[in-house]
Amino acid sequence: MKGQPNLGLLFVGVMVGIVIGAGGLTLLNRQRPVPIEIVSPLPTWTPVPTATSGPIRVFVNGEVVSPAVYTLPPGSIAGDVVEAAGGFTAQADTAVINLAFPLQDGIQIYVPAMGEAAAAATDVMTLPETRNTDIPLADTGALVNINTASLEELDALPGIGPSTAQKIIDYREENGRFATIEDIMNVSGIGTSKFEQIQLLITVGE
Repeated sequence: MKGQPNLGLLFVGVMVGIVIGAGGLTLLNRQRPVPIEIVSPLPTWTPVPTATSGPIRVFVNGEVVSPAVYTLPPGSIAGDVVEAAGGFTAQADTAVINLAFPLQDGIQIYVPAMGEAAAAATDVMTLPETRNTDIPLADTGALVNINTASLEELDALPGIGPSTAQKIIDYREENGRFATIEDIMNVSGIGTSKFEQIQLLITVGE
């Protein structure tokens, strides 16, 4: 009938509108930016650096097979340096030596003979800062003053025989006092390696 809307066209128009509206919503959702979330990184633990201990030098003398200065790893004990020196001699009084004693750089261990144990009991472990430079090495294991030591005292140093000991005495008589312990290397027969053996055991005094 004229004047009445065509229901078919009206239905089609409604459907087209629904489709266009749905498409517009979909497009709008696609264009909407995704929010960016900023996450701070968690703090990381950094280990504190620790100092690495270096080797230690220990002088062992008295009743051991090879008295000398020995370089040992940190954490060594008295038994380690005695073993490095070839062990005790048959005359050693091993009862006064604590083989578990922890060592430190510059320490001296004196191994007394059986007959001298009573007199030397307090001197078997000598720390660098407690050495008495006025007492001969042969008596208590103290530093040897190369400006005043006798031939016998110099001969007791590791690697220094009677002939080299005499050269030391001749040198200081001809050239005067040693100003530093390094000056002993001016003596014929005493090089760097021999000086390293005795440097912890000698002094030039006051």
